[in-house]
Amino acid sequence: MEKWSLITITVLLGLIVRWSVSFGSYSGAGKPPMYGDYEAQRHWQEVTYNLPIKEWYFNTSDNNLQYWGLDYPPLTAYHSLLCAYVAKLINPNWIALHTSRGYESQPHKLFMRATVLIADLLVYIPAVILYCCCLKETSTKKKIASALCILLYPGLILIDYGHFQYPSIFFKTKEFQF
Repeated sequence: MEKWSLITITVLLGLIVRWSVSFGSYSGAGKPPMYGDYEAQRHWQEVTYNLPIKEWYFNTSDNNLQYWGLDYPPLTAYHSLLCAYVAKLINPNWIALHTSRGYESQPHKLFMRATVLIADLLVYIPAVILYCCCLKETSTKKKIASALCILLYPGLILIDYGHFQYPSIFFKTKEFQF
């Protein structure tokens, strides 16, 4: 029972640190014409939602690859598409083809931050906990310490929550590309 209490505390600590970092600014905020990686992620949602799959990676009149062209593997594009479906339900303007470029608002920023957190809760954190719990010939303390180190790794936290990318998801999906 103590093991699961420590794992719970470890996960909660990881979540608190992640969400705390998300209160900060991000690269490109309010800086046209590209607006930084926040806009890249928003734009990928726009592209994947509004265009047929065969156009996602190709330059067309509706998909200018010079403006944050989708350049991650297909499973990450499907992640963007899933986020876009939710965005469309909340506010269709967030992913409106062409007219949403450079869209920045507090509700949308909260949505984008929440998509990172939810992705971590559904994919990254369970994978870390499962991995650490399955370590052979290691004490419970070492398993918890390993989980804590991985979940508090500043590189991923700063990139996911401070820079607006999803590397914890991208790293997992790149392994499954063919």
